[in-house]
Amino acid sequence: MAIYDELTEQEINVSQAMLDQYDSQIAVKESEIAKLERQEEDLRQYHNTAEGRVQIWFGLRTIFNNTDGLILRTKELADRYGTGIHMHVAEAKSEIDYTMEVYGEPTVTHLERLGVLDRNLLAVHTVWLTNEEVSLLKKRDVKVSHNPASAMRVLGFAKIPRMLDEGVCVSIGTDGASSSNRMNIIDEMWLTSLIHKGWRLDSTVVPSQDILRMATRNGARALLDETLYGSLEAGKKADLIVIDPHGPSMMPVNDRIAALVTAMRSENVEATMCNGKWLMRERKILTLDEEAILEEACRRGAAIYERAGIRLPDRFPVVRV
Repeated sequence: MAIYDELTEQEINVSQAMLDQYDSQIAVKESEIAKLERQEEDLRQYHNTAEGRVQIWFGLRTIFNNTDGLILRTKELADRYGTGIHMHVAEAKSEIDYTMEVYGEPTVTHLERLGVLDRNLLAVHTVWLTNEEVSLLKKRDVKVSHNPASAMRVLGFAKIPRMLDEGVCVSIGTDGASSSNRMNIIDEMWLTSLIHKGWRLDSTVVPSQDILRMATRNGARALLDETLYGSLEAGKKADLIVIDPHGPSMMPVNDRIAALVTAMRSENVEATMCNGKWLMRERKILTLDEEAILEEACRRGAAIYERAGIRLPDRFPVVRV
């Protein structure tokens, strides 16, 4: 992790999803103590390294895969080390069916009973919540990561309008490539601006200014770093992007906030800076060999297919020249 960040110069926040309950697809089991010891070792070795750009959090996969004991011990360690917990929470309807059957209550209500809902919990997805549970998130200052593309694939509609109305700190994420494909935060902002208006049949909900805040200030707050970045102001790190609106997607710019949220494309990002150092200028990455990485990714992808014995059908005619 430290080597990776020294090369990229990015701010990175890393957590490893821990499991101590398994399904039939997971063959290797490890004790709860061993798992937590491994996370503690990562934290001691990497946390706040690379001039503070590398942050290590504790991670829990889902309540499907975590016993109450692991959840409680993880919370205890996160509080001791002053760091956060990343956990998928109320992600799918099947999760709520499970918690109702096993615990007699939905996920967030159960986490409240355990005493885990707190300001250092980043609850990812939070799609299947009751209205009372939304209020609990606000009361305990739990942070939420909204992943609209992933949610639209299979999960459902999160109560983002209600969360924002009640003052819950909602940020925006992309989820993993297997459930999002694009991994593009700009696309996720655009999707956020659409889907809640559609299912609520109300064009006024989740306005552009809220979405921009979700992607900036709330993102920093969700990572417990609101004093370091998330806005451009004296005393904070020089973490920023330079946007060139010239082009058919954004021009003419009538309302700057609406243009950033609903019209901007990743191609409009001309430069990025982290902690005062340019990472990209004139759309050229300065800290990594982009072409070499893309070539290696293709090789590794092909190798994975080969090892797994996967043969995808050739559904699109291609003429190689």
